[in-house]
Amino acid sequence: MSNKLKMATANAIVVLWRRGWSYRRIARELGIHRETVRRYVKGALEESKPAKVTAGDLASRSTCEPFRKLISDKVGAGLSAQRVYQDLVCEHGFAASYESVKRFARRLRKRSSFPFRRMECLPGEEAQVDFGKGAPVLAEDGRKRFPYVFRIVLSYSRKAYSEVVWRQTTESFIRCLENAFRHFGGVPRTIVIDSLRAAVSKADWYDPELNPKVEEFCRYYGTVILPTKPYTPRHKGKVEREIGYVRNNALKGHTFKSLSEENLHLLQWESRVADHRIHGTTRKQVKKIFLEQERPALLPLPAMPFPFFHEGERSVHRDAHVEVDKAYYSVPPEYVGRSVWVRWDCRLVRIFNQRMEQIAVHVKRDMGRFSTDPAHIASEKISSVERGAEFLLRRVTLIGTHSAKWAEAVLERRGVQGVRVLLGLLSLTGRYRSLSIENACQKALLHGSLRLRDIRNLIEHHQNQGELHFLEEHPIIRDISDYAKAVKISFRQEGGKIIDEFTAFEAASGDHEEKSPAQGQALPAVQPPASALGSLSSVALSSEPASGKLSEAEDGVKTENGDQRYKGRSE
Repeated sequence: MSNKLKMATANAIVVLWRRGWSYRRIARELGIHRETVRRYVKGALEESKPAKVTAGDLASRSTCEPFRKLISDKVGAGLSAQRVYQDLVCEHGFAASYESVKRFARRLRKRSSFPFRRMECLPGEEAQVDFGKGAPVLAEDGRKRFPYVFRIVLSYSRKAYSEVVWRQTTESFIRCLENAFRHFGGVPRTIVIDSLRAAVSKADWYDPELNPKVEEFCRYYGTVILPTKPYTPRHKGKVEREIGYVRNNALKGHTFKSLSEENLHLLQWESRVADHRIHGTTRKQVKKIFLEQERPALLPLPAMPFPFFHEGERSVHRDAHVEVDKAYYSVPPEYVGRSVWVRWDCRLVRIFNQRMEQIAVHVKRDMGRFSTDPAHIASEKISSVERGAEFLLRRVTLIGTHSAKWAEAVLERRGVQGVRVLLGLLSLTGRYRSLSIENACQKALLHGSLRLRDIRNLIEHHQNQGELHFLEEHPIIRDISDYAKAVKISFRQEGGKIIDEFTAFEAASGDHEEKSPAQGQALPAVQPPASALGSLSSVALSSEPASGKLSEAEDGVKTENGDQRYKGRSE
């Protein structure tokens, strides 16, 4: 496309031509080509002709004009031109062609472009951020390397800060933001950015996903990052123009030896030029508005800079620890074998689950060291010794008061060694009853014995005694009533004489049908002599008391003087 002349030159060509000048003379006087003069004169002649009737003007004469409202409603409802044409033919007897309806519907769909709405904000409310191309930096080998220029602008006062970096990484982005906050002396409440990869993990106009490190930075400073709609630079128009301003006014024509030299140049340019300019929109000095109105409205800075951290994904080992910088840190046991997200700096290590919920925090350890939170140890893996003596004493108290006193005495006398003794005492509850252990501890306390083996011996001795029992039935054991009868009959008297024991026993048992009058009388019982007790025992405890004869050694019973008083049936 050929270049266009300025409006003054184009008007001069037309005026001189109308005065009668030739094309050659006009070209020589204005310093332009003769054909250019001819083209502009021809264009002026065409503009003076009556205007051509456009397609838009024919809309009033279109066969679809009587159905304008009906077609407009159907097009607004999302119906296609084909569907609108079919409805017109079926319902209204439309006689024109489909092409007429299609052209009419296309004109109705066209919308006049609305003007953009300016978005202004209150002091300290918003800042806009963008990256651009910086001035070249000469490398050691003489080649030029172009960094990126970071630019942040406060939307109300247009106060800005610029810094160049080599890469648009998350670390560089956070560092530039923090330097800008320190330069402003405060923090804006919202920060508008585009879909920068260093800050936005997943671009989405409705629900963008920010980098976790950037989210932590915003929480620390109390601000919020709002990404714009993708491919919509007008949403941060204030900073879009500022990038061009920095490149054309501050950096154009400059070459620097290092990155720090370019940053120093930008800082001086901000204070000497950019801050003192009269802004084209506000028509006020940038520095004056910032100091008087916007700086007091900024959020205060934290006492310490943001603790910049590194982060990464880690797998939890079988011992419920993760490795960070060659040190090991514990997590809850339910995360064994799963992946977690770890953030660490020079002081702390924070561990998060996949929902970015903090599950553990540790102090940074040296290489090869372990940091284990007691709450992260499974209860099944905590021994009773680790729980301490107080825990063991509470469990011993459940056995009984004597057991608790014995345990306290053991700890008082034996110290740390007594902890394992208490474990042994508690282990006895799995084999013996609590009452047996309680009795054994009572006896051990009475004798001052504080050894676990003594407790075991006392319990076992008590158990052995409890196992002894008497037989109730046996072939050689008579019924107790038989012994009562034998004792009663053995001490009967008749006429001052002791009757035949065997005969009296049989009579009492009902073995003899005939009884003598003397035997039927009741005789008073007398105390037998001591020598008769042996014979009585032999007779009463004989295995065959009711049949058979008495042995010769048991034929008679002697008195205290040694005389034999009677003889048995052997006579």
